[in-house]
Amino acid sequence: MPLEPEEIKEIYKQIGANVAKIRKQKHYSQLKLSLDIGHNSVSLVSFAEIGLKGAHFNIEHLLQIAKVLEVDICEFFDRISFDK
Repeated sequence: MPLEPEEIKEIYKQIGANVAKIRKQKHYSQLKLSLDIGHNSVSLVSFAEIGLKGAHFNIEHLLQIAKVLEVDICEFFDRISFDK
């Protein structure tokens, strides 16, 4: 069964929350993380962490963030599951 749009939105929000949690644990500001992944403003990180205006991280963002924060990319998918 395909995922419903609302399910996808919730998954993006959970990924954003996971990125925010890990970023804070690593004592990174949104600005520092943004600059370290090649963005000149905090818009992407701040919007994607809370799902503002439909913003979300794509796989390239997640790979870059995992490298910068020195974590396994799988950590961004914590608490995401599919009911059967």
